[in-house]
Amino acid sequence: MDARPDHLLKSARERFDAGDPYGAIHLLTELVASGQAFADAHNLYGLCHAIVGRQEEALVAFDRALQLNARYVDAHLNRALTLNDLGRYEEAAAAFASAQELGRVDHTGFSAPVASRLANLHADLAEAYVEAGGLPQALTQLELAAALRPEFVDLRYRMARLCLEVAATDRARHELETIVAQRPQFVDAHASLGMACYLMKDLPAARAAWERARALAPDDKRVSAYLALLARVGG
Repeated sequence: MDARPDHLLKSARERFDAGDPYGAIHLLTELVASGQAFADAHNLYGLCHAIVGRQEEALVAFDRALQLNARYVDAHLNRALTLNDLGRYEEAAAAFASAQELGRVDHTGFSAPVASRLANLHADLAEAYVEAGGLPQALTQLELAAALRPEFVDLRYRMARLCLEVAATDRARHELETIVAQRPQFVDAHASLGMACYLMKDLPAARAAWERARALAPDDKRVSAYLALLARVGG
């Protein structure tokens, strides 16, 4: 895949907001097929399909979003509406009930939708700090985001990448090891884990991570370059 998953998702959201669900579907199809899509990508994919009348495909996407994040209120609601459209009223009622239950205050002191929104706002602020060169401040914002929603793997991956940039390599490695255990198909996380191990001079672990990334994405030139680098240094 040429574009980063988060960039593809952002572009798809822009197409959706512009009233072009087919364009969003086109952008999301490759991302979803790659196995690197997070729950929000599957939820948007489902919403686009629902809008264009493909309820069965929408339901598959919402189910996948909930497999990745069982506490995703929007996906529960969208799934309920889709089930209702399909005439599966009892299942729709159960999905609505799940969304209502998740709407209650949780361990964060906020309802699930509010906590998720706050987490994403912290992540957006982190991006602004990165653009301004404030990496320590960006890391603080991502830490706050991850504390609100530790199940959001995309936020934790961004935090791990930033840890690499500020030379908090041990922490980055620990976070990335957790992420790949949860999302074994996440190519970028394996590639980043290999880099963390390489920087820690754990060359066998770096090779293992990069070999796993290459097995998942044989055409990824970045991973091939990493393995070539490792061969040159004798790893």
